[in-house]
Amino acid sequence: MQAPDARQSRVTAAVEDYLRAIYLVQQKHDSVTTSLVAGQLGGIKPSSVTGMIKRLARDGLVTHTPYHGVRLTGAGEAIALEVIRHHRLIELYLVEALGYRWDEVHDDADALEHVISERLEARIAALLEHPTHDPHGDPIPSLDGVMPDISQRSLADLPIGSQRQIARVGEQQAERLRYLADLGLVPGADVEVCASAPFDGPVTVMVRGQLHALDRRVARMIFVTASDPAVRDRVD
Repeated sequence: MQAPDARQSRVTAAVEDYLRAIYLVQQKHDSVTTSLVAGQLGGIKPSSVTGMIKRLARDGLVTHTPYHGVRLTGAGEAIALEVIRHHRLIELYLVEALGYRWDEVHDDADALEHVISERLEARIAALLEHPTHDPHGDPIPSLDGVMPDISQRSLADLPIGSQRQIARVGEQQAERLRYLADLGLVPGADVEVCASAPFDGPVTVMVRGQLHALDRRVARMIFVTASDPAVRDRVD
């Protein structure tokens, strides 16, 4: 990745936050609207997002087509992936080296991701033995800016009787992360879908030998490994 002085001279922390937000929205939606970007950033007004997108387009970091949304250019995506790599490495370092809980790391990583040097990034990565995933199971982009491919399904989409291992929890709210940790619903945990209520009702799962009924919105944020030949679905 490029030297930190060059990167920081080109973009501000706010620009990096926007590029990261756009990248994350692109992974979930075909069309990246100002409202979706505002939501990803935590409720910033769409009008403010519009102004920043115009700046990003002027600087060649995004393309913006009215009524068709925003897309990162190659330069914008490279910066977004670098920021995401910093963020996720820092989150893992805070957990592994400093004893943070997974629900405590997001805000500190948000602050530090913009200021760490490439040398510090390299030392953190080496100390952690070049990890591929952060504490929540999110993939860490490689040093050359490649995001690992992931093949996962939402817990809410599995048929009754499915047995899987949790791979990723796509949640950042501290209260929900503490709740899921208390239930044992963390990356690496084995889980079985025991019931799935109709009409968007709760999903009941077995983890650590106990049954828990999950709001389907929460279940949609829990992602499990793809089908494994050694673990077969038992569909009722």
